[in-house]
Amino acid sequence: MRTCVGCRTTRPKRELIRIVRDPQGELHVDGTGKLSGRGAYICPSAECFDAAVKGKRLEKALERPIGPDLLEALRERVQALSQ
Repeated sequence: MRTCVGCRTTRPKRELIRIVRDPQGELHVDGTGKLSGRGAYICPSAECFDAAVKGKRLEKALERPIGPDLLEALRERVQALSQ
């Protein structure tokens, strides 16, 4: 069980999307759930992603500031995986 950083609900790991900060500091959307690095889980919905960004919970969970260009790229990847 993992907690979504957007809506704070607990769900099984397979129902959530994992965003990872790899050892080099780059952010990725982890489709496999097996990439190494610090991860944050989010529900596959735009609402949860927006809530996590607005409250800066995603930045806090990944321990890294996220620029607007990277946020837009992550938003697109999350929306693609949620469909």
